[in-house]
Amino acid sequence: MVVLTGLDLAVLMPTPVCFIENALDGSLRVNRAALDILASHHEPVVVVSIVGLYRTGKSYLMNWLAGKTQGFPLGSTVQSHTKGIWMWCLPHPLKPNHSLVLLDTEGLGDVSKGDQKNDCWIFALAVLLSSTLVYNSMGTIDQYALEKLYFVTELTELIKVKASDDFHEDDEIEYLKIFPTFVWCIRDFSLELKIEGKVVNQDDYLEHALLLKKGNSKKVMEYNLPRQCIRNFFPKRKCFVFVRPVARDLHTVEHIPEQKLDQSFVQECQRFCKYVHETSQVKCLKGGHVITGRMLGMLASSYVSAIASGAVPCLDDAVTSMARIENAAAVREASDYYRQQMEQLVKMPTETKELSDIHGKCEKEALEVFMQRSFKDQHQEYQQQVVCDLAHQYLDICQKNQQLSVEKCQGLLQSFSVEMDQKLQEGIYTRPGGYQLYIEDRNLMVSKYHSAPGKGIKAEVILADFLKRKQMEAHAILQAEKKLSEAEKLLASEMEKATLMEQVNKAREEELFGLKQLREDERRTNEENLRQMRMKIVEEREEMLKEQEQALESLMAEQKAVLEKGFQEKAELIEEQIQQLKGQEQQTWAGGFVGIIDFIGILRSIFNAARAVATSFIGEVEE
Repeated sequence: MVVLTGLDLAVLMPTPVCFIENALDGSLRVNRAALDILASHHEPVVVVSIVGLYRTGKSYLMNWLAGKTQGFPLGSTVQSHTKGIWMWCLPHPLKPNHSLVLLDTEGLGDVSKGDQKNDCWIFALAVLLSSTLVYNSMGTIDQYALEKLYFVTELTELIKVKASDDFHEDDEIEYLKIFPTFVWCIRDFSLELKIEGKVVNQDDYLEHALLLKKGNSKKVMEYNLPRQCIRNFFPKRKCFVFVRPVARDLHTVEHIPEQKLDQSFVQECQRFCKYVHETSQVKCLKGGHVITGRMLGMLASSYVSAIASGAVPCLDDAVTSMARIENAAAVREASDYYRQQMEQLVKMPTETKELSDIHGKCEKEALEVFMQRSFKDQHQEYQQQVVCDLAHQYLDICQKNQQLSVEKCQGLLQSFSVEMDQKLQEGIYTRPGGYQLYIEDRNLMVSKYHSAPGKGIKAEVILADFLKRKQMEAHAILQAEKKLSEAEKLLASEMEKATLMEQVNKAREEELFGLKQLREDERRTNEENLRQMRMKIVEEREEMLKEQEQALESLMAEQKAVLEKGFQEKAELIEEQIQQLKGQEQQTWAGGFVGIIDFIGILRSIFNAARAVATSFIGEVEE
């Protein structure tokens, strides 16, 4: 698998590509070429989307973020140029080994298109896919500008957090956890930043524009609705105001050198880019799991497929679907890693302890590979697959190592016994004194055998089997010996039995050591899985707590703001959400280690089969 670095992406994407396109029938679809680009790299991504009315200079601002004078096409007429959503992947200017993914969306409110539903979906996709959402508008923040942002009022109808059909007030907390930072860019701004005669900054200007009015009349409710939605869904807000970049020839602005632009515009662009580059977070799933380029493509495909089927994109469904794909891939990746490392490090035949040590190292690293990629493996279903797969691979290696050891040992004994076989055929051992010569030659052969390196784990077992098969041969030579009395032959026979029994005991010790090592492997595997599982659960719990804490801070800040303006009823509703969120935090703390399972049962059935194979060798010898 080829993994692209930030530099590779810059070379691969010198210009943007269409990411989500409008088909001729009006439906949305993900561009295959864009998916292929995203699927090729595994770096975390920071995703910045821009939305707003058509012909308001969105593409030009995105080119500034890219650090380029040209890239996203600007167009030079009143007709909207960008269709669908265009994507540009670049190395992040401040975060090594991260990618900055810029998404330039089709202009909203294009009169030639006349499809408000398409605008809604484009807006919803920008929200779902980004970690920072830039809203671009012209002139000032007034009621007209806010009304044009009516898409935000429909978010609960366009995006579901949970798989249930109905929206609940409690779901607003979940939106807080996953929605992007909101940046409002006001273009061609020509007013003084003053409120009631007092100079204010851009953020104060935005917050003043989002203040709610008291009352329950229809007019007040219509006034408050877009403001309340922005306050609810985007607690992290920022504002930038830009003067007109040039006095005239705006249609050629991309070709005008920076030094000829209005320097106030240039400075604000630089401030805007600095803020976005420094504060935009890595895109994460609900629960804090980091999104890579590959996963971003999967998310987009999941959301667009839901829209195409007539359904509403659901975050839980998308995450669950992605978890299945990613966890299955994590199993394969860990399994492949283990196999490759074992093939590289194990030189067979090898000794039991050496093989076990290498296995322990590779197994630990393979589990780390799995844990790094997997997420939401709530019932450890995929971790069990990894455990079983690695165990089976290890036992296959053990059996292969065992077989190679058998073949090596049998070959050595056959080679070392050639001279003895020749003497036996020539009748040398049946002559007077032949038995003593036979014993000396056999002891020499055994000494050579013991001295030979690389015999592996079956050295004593195979030697015991060899001596057992030679027992009748030795007995015949002893009985034919003329120099020994019957008493001496009886003593020699007992010594033969003792020698064989000594070797059988060595073989038994060798096998028992192998069985003991299998049990140690089983114990170590179980402990390592539990250790890494605990670390994973702690990590996920910390991410959930961080996510909940950020949402809590946002709610408390909003509660303070509405209380200062006298909205007591609204503050009480926020207090209910705060208490609910605190309850979630307590559940997260209490449930941190729920679901930890014991792998002993899984491993026992696997390793029992290995023990049965191992003990069969010594059983054959003892017979």
